[in-house]
Amino acid sequence: MQLELVSIDLSNYCSKACTFCYNQSNAKGVAQWQPNEVISFALDCAANGVKAFSLGGGEPFEYAGIFEVISALTPHLFVSITSNGLPLIDKKIFDKLISHKPNKIHVSIHNPSDKEELRRSLFLVRKIAKFGIKAGLNFLVSNQQIESAKYASMWLYRNGILSNQIIFIPIKGKYAPSTKQLAEVAGTEQFQSTFCLTECKPSARFCSVSYDKKVNYCSYSKSKETMTSLDYSGLINALQNIKTFAPCY
Repeated sequence: MQLELVSIDLSNYCSKACTFCYNQSNAKGVAQWQPNEVISFALDCAANGVKAFSLGGGEPFEYAGIFEVISALTPHLFVSITSNGLPLIDKKIFDKLISHKPNKIHVSIHNPSDKEELRRSLFLVRKIAKFGIKAGLNFLVSNQQIESAKYASMWLYRNGILSNQIIFIPIKGKYAPSTKQLAEVAGTEQFQSTFCLTECKPSARFCSVSYDKKVNYCSYSKSKETMTSLDYSGLINALQNIKTFAPCY
């Protein structure tokens, strides 16, 4: 096994508190990862061949040590962040983002029928890109909103968003869209989605670390192993202790 990308949920605190959040993030969530722990863990992973770290949550820009973490990691790893975008409306937070410059930011669209959310997300992607940061969208797709999602994706394309800037993510559970529905929403022959779109299986290149310091190959998995040490060795040992790869829903 040679991991290349590690996704880490910095906390399960998010003031938006979406009911469908895989991390069950909410306004009463906590940060069990301290910034120095994230930094030492990530740098040890980099020393062992990991090339990229994806910072999520919770809402990363509501995590107190986010900019300290970015500054420490970017010289050694490709750093990407997934955000709902709401904190970046604050000029002080946006200015800090520009001064610290992660490699990539994806703004999440949770409700494609919400025109204000669409406009805000488009505005942020354009604004972030102007400062030399690669920017894109994570577009959540539910089988309950296929038509509005199709309209939203076409609207984004018409307004200059390229197909390679959007990752179409199927919501899990009873509202999960079919592969055909997801392709209809994307509206292009080739589109980006999750690794497990056509088959639920682990990747030898990717794993996910939760806000409570547990590990699985899948961010959505309800079965995760606790790391015995906060380093690359602890990560690999936890992955090796996963006996079965249970579906996430």
